[in-house]
Amino acid sequence: MTRIVFALLKKDLLLELRQRHSLYGILLYVASTIFVLKLSINEPESETWNGLFWIIQLFVCVNAVAKSFLQESQGRMLYFYTICRAREFIIAKLIYNIILMLIMSLLSLLLFFVLLKNPLSRTLQFTGIVCLGGISLSLVFTLLAAIAAKAQQNAALMAILGFPLIIPQLLLLIRLSKAAFGEAFREGALLQLSLLIIGFDLMVIMLAIILFPFLWKD
Repeated sequence: MTRIVFALLKKDLLLELRQRHSLYGILLYVASTIFVLKLSINEPESETWNGLFWIIQLFVCVNAVAKSFLQESQGRMLYFYTICRAREFIIAKLIYNIILMLIMSLLSLLLFFVLLKNPLSRTLQFTGIVCLGGISLSLVFTLLAAIAAKAQQNAALMAILGFPLIIPQLLLLIRLSKAAFGEAFREGALLQLSLLIIGFDLMVIMLAIILFPFLWKD
């Protein structure tokens, strides 16, 4: 199983390197959005800075993760059906999208620091929260993209299914990241929020592994 997952992951990475226009398009979107924020706000307050960062992460994730299933044609999916199992395929997609979203999240954070300054009092802690948030967002939208791709209603279905799932997650991430701006939390609150997000991530992984084989058969 590990060998097949690694082979599928390598295939996605090689395709990304060969089709760089899609990756460059996302990077251009991130850079241009943050530059517009720089021109309009210049140095936003810490709460505004935090909210804008996570909103951009949400849209970056939608654009980056959705294409991982959209680029798979029906003929290619039939080929994958003959050489691997559903769980191997979805695990490889989850890992690939986690890697992609981590890179995008860290690049976005770097651009925020360069263009919108750094209002953080605990930069390293916020970086860890950004990595956790990138993983969480990528997991949710990978599952949603898999469902939407099979339903042939990609954009509409992802929006409908994603809204009730992603809003509570974003609220948790925004609340958790406020600690990096110096906001005081009662003892144990940060750990509880972190464990809640990690538990949510594990639930999404289990749902993907359990539910995707049913979509795979179609």
